Amino acid sequence: MASIPRIGIDAMGGDHGPGVVVQGVCLALREMPGRLSVTLIGDETEIRPHMKRDVEGLPIEVVHAAGRIDMAEKAVAAARRGSSSISVMTQLHKQGKVDAIFSAGNTGAVVASALLGLGRLEAVSRPALAAFFPSSGGGCVVLDVGANAECKPSYLVQFAHMGSVYARYLLGRDNPRIGLLSIGEEDTKGNDLVFESLPLLRRANHLNFIGNVEGRDVFRDTCDVVVTDGFTGNVLLKTAESVAALLFQKIRSEVAGDPMAMLGTVLMKPALRRVMRQIDWEEHAAAPLLGVNGVCFIGHGSSTSRAIRSAIRTVTTFVEKRVNEHIREEIEADRDTAA
Repeated sequence: MASIPRIGIDAMGGDHGPGVVVQGVCLALREMPGRLSVTLIGDETEIRPHMKRDVEGLPIEVVHAAGRIDMAEKAVAAARRGSSSISVMTQLHKQGKVDAIFSAGNTGAVVASALLGLGRLEAVSRPALAAFFPSSGGGCVVLDVGANAECKPSYLVQFAHMGSVYARYLLGRDNPRIGLLSIGEEDTKGNDLVFESLPLLRRANHLNFIGNVEGRDVFRDTCDVVVTDGFTGNVLLKTAESVAALLFQKIRSEVAGDPMAMLGTVLMKPALRRVMRQIDWEEHAAAPLLGVNGVCFIGHGSSTSRAIRSAIRTVTTFVEKRVNEHIREEIEADRDTAA
């Protein structure tokens, strides 16, 4: 690996085009001078016009990729198109020309490209997407949130190990508490996946497993990591996003129609700003695909320049702290001890 992380970024991914990506990259490079360099991958004729200003002296290079993948395209077929920005980005990572990759494009295509191009870490059966959820205790990691619609119990044990390592090195939790998502805390509640996963998680070494947790526990200071299958996790993620958006919309609507409420908002502005930062998804805009033989992060399609900046910050820290190496070590240690 280079002395500083080299981050490959899909400039064509997302809803807002390469201009927003370039802006986010510039914000990140100025916020973290000397900590990273960036390679933008995409149609050079579309990227270059956005680099005419404000990029002088910044460590940015462009690698041309003529194709792009639309959000509606089928994942595997799209990932096999070698000319797309996602495919070229993945190949650069496989060849060691970048140390990590990030895209706010088609999630399925990014996952498929990473699996086909990078493969899995040794001893990892299925990679998992991990998402940060705000909570009263400073945040919680939930995985899987979309990479595996159907899971075996052994997958959830590996998700727990990967999530534990991520929480330890990215969230600063010394001994992360692991919960298994179910419909009740009692061992007698759940489906077959929960019933079969529970004893495996309890026997797993190096895990601070606290048992079953419910959906509401994700937002409480109950645990630091929640494991579930990708179908359930994705429903949870999308529901949480929509509730947050509805809450903000309702608050704005009520305040706009009440002069006293507007005055109160002015007085509360510093406190409201602090709360917004804690629950703002753009401050936690990158979801890692844990378990692939590389560093792959995926962003929301609606990512703004702020979201791109925070994603790059997270990716850089992940590389600096060698999280993949720690994941490999922990899963291998658990397997060896069990054997």
